[in-house]
This record gives sequence, structure tokens and C-alpha cells, in this order.
Amino acid sequence: MSGASEPARVRLTVVVLRVGLTGGIGSGKSEAAARFAELGAVVIDSDRLAREVVAPGSDGLAEVVSAFGPGVVTTGGVLDRPALGRLVFGDEAARRRLEAIIHPRVRARAEALTLAAPPDAVVVNDVPLLVEAGLAPAYHLVVVVQAAETVRVDRLARGRAMVEAEAWARIRAQASDEQRAAVADVVLANDGSPAELAGRVRALWTDRLVPYERNVRLRRPDPPTKLAIVPYDPSWPAQFARVAARVTRAVGPTALRVDHVGSTAVPGLAAKDVIDAQLVVASIEDADAAAEALAGAGFPRYPGQWVDNPKPDAPDPAAWTKRLHGGADPGRPVNLHVRAAGSPAVRYALLMRDYLRAVPAERDGYAGMKRELAGRIRSRPEYTQAKEPWFDAVWSRMTAWAGRTGWTPPA
Repeated sequence: MSGASEPARVRLTVVVLRVGLTGGIGSGKSEAAARFAELGAVVIDSDRLAREVVAPGSDGLAEVVSAFGPGVVTTGGVLDRPALGRLVFGDEAARRRLEAIIHPRVRARAEALTLAAPPDAVVVNDVPLLVEAGLAPAYHLVVVVQAAETVRVDRLARGRAMVEAEAWARIRAQASDEQRAAVADVVLANDGSPAELAGRVRALWTDRLVPYERNVRLRRPDPPTKLAIVPYDPSWPAQFARVAARVTRAVGPTALRVDHVGSTAVPGLAAKDVIDAQLVVASIEDADAAAEALAGAGFPRYPGQWVDNPKPDAPDPAAWTKRLHGGADPGRPVNLHVRAAGSPAVRYALLMRDYLRAVPAERDGYAGMKRELAGRIRSRPEYTQAKEPWFDAVWSRMTAWAGRTGWTPPA
């Protein structure tokens, strides 16, 4: 439930929506970037920046020459990319030396361009090695352009005059489709025509990116409007992992732990398609101090104070106080419960999750109750309130189970 008081406001910093765009060689990532630019995005091309930071006379080029020798520069003083490629392709140590020179400079230049963007911009960072460099949590949304490898080989042969063996070698040297899918919030299929890809980009822009940008700029959560119970989605844990990575990056060491809780954390349990995450911090004061960083990462705070419903025999109801944040992304509803270490609500959320995971009969009974309520209740607050008698009834069974099994909260 919410209360009336609210902590002092902090000054809001300007945060633009950052989209990470990636895809394997030949997937059509550059085509997608061009379509985003036509729609009004500020596109930052990491490949172009990588060329700029080793332009003639740059300190980046000087460091490359120092590391790999004068043979990587033409007589005109320009980086000889084929010569450099022959040195680093297939040589892991050499590739990492080159990346240590190029990547920090590219990131610094990209950050400067992002800071110079208008306050209502959607900044699309075209980053070929986003997965390999572990950059996904730095973006509000990661978009992966994907095409079948055979399609990509054909495009490389036709568009870049690559022989088939070279095309396959380039593909194999990059992250796999599975690795990209693990960090992707959106996968844009691009096995068809440019017009089909343009339509998918336009739909993503209109339906998700434009409202997402507005929500981030206004520090406004985007709560789900439909009260619908759907079958368990095996991708929910991976979706939580992406949320947790962004939350952890946003607040740094303030995050003592981030856990997947709620119904989407229980395999086999039908649920509302909302990821519930629990961020544990040292104190409620730390929760308040982290509010702006979380908002900037795409998880604005709901106004007011929030108190979880204390369970039967709770000695200190005030200890159930929390801060509630919501996802600003209209395509991925999130409830982020920020609780202080030692709060009984922290233990309760983890115990409920693990109990339902361990006792299928309770899980299935809970699912049936939710379906019944969702079938006759349309108001989300009323639905939440109607579930409380079940939670109160299961309390004794759950605590008895914890005692029998020796359950303790995960370390």
C-alpha cells in the first residue's frame, strides 16, 4: 500500500534513451541503423569511430604502430587495415592488444556524442562487438539484427566479394546467434527484403522506442494495463538477468544483491507477464539515494512510500517498508522492489519463491486461484488485495516447510 509522505527530490540529470544495435557480419545491421536514422534517431557508428581514432596524426594510430610495427601504415601515413588484419586475425593475444588501444577511445568518443545529443533523443549505438565487449547492460535496450548464416554468407559473397571460406571464417570469429540472443531485448529478423526490415524497424520505433524515451525523460514507469494470466514463459529468467544487469550497473556497490522473485521466478507457474526483481540495499536511505540512478537506467520510482502487507504475527510492520520502481520500457513490464537488508520482506519474497518451486501442489493451487480472480476482476489493485487471504493462509505451511527442510535465504 502507498502512504502520503515522500522523500526530498533530487535534481534530475538529462538521460537520453540509449539503444545498443548489433548483429553478425552480413546480418544487415547497417541497413537497420540507416532506417533508424531516417526515423530521427541519433546513430553513433562504432566502426566509423574506430576509423577516426586511428586517423593519420592521431595518438591512436601512433599507439597501433608502436604495438604492431611500421608495417601497418602505408607510405601515405594511413593505417593499412589489410596488413593489420593479417596480424591480428586468428591471433587472440594480438587482437586483444588492438582492442585495448581502439575500444577505450571509441567508447569515449561515443559518450561525448551521446552527451551532445538533444535531451529527447533516441541514441542508437551501432556496435558490432557489443556482445564480445560485454556492453549490453550499458543500454536501455539491446536490438539484435539476425539472419541465417547461409543468408549472411551469400550477402558477403555478393556485396563484399568475399569467397565463401572467408565469409564463414568471419562469421565463426564473432559471437554466435545464441550469445547475441542472450542479451537481446529485441531480435529483428532480416532474412527477407530491405522493405521487410524497414517495416520491423518502424514498428519498433513507433510502438516501443518513442514511448520508452518519453518515459525515461519524464521519470515515468509504464505499468501494464492488462490483467492477464499467461502460461509460464521459459524466457522469463533470461529477461530477469538483463534487468538485473542494468540495475547492478546503475547502482554499483549499493546493490547487495538482485534476485528474481514473484511468479515469473517459479518454473511452470502461470503469471502476469511482469518481471518482479528484488534489489537489496543496506538501508532505506540507500534506496532513496539510488532512486535517480535507477530512473536513469530505465526504472523510475513510483511516488509515495510503499509498505508490503505484513504477514501474520509480524512483530514490526514498519520493517516491511520498501521503495517501488517500475520499468519505463512499454515492451517489458517490471516491478523493482527495493528493500533494506534485514527486512522480513526480503526473506519472505525469497522463501515464497523457493517454496512454490519446491511444492508443485502449492504452485498449481496458486495458479488456479490467480486464474479465477483474473477471470472476474478487472482492477489491478482489487486483484492484488483479493490475493492476500491466500498469502495469509499459506504462511504457516510455508514457514513449517522452511523449518523441516532447513531452508535459509540464498547467500
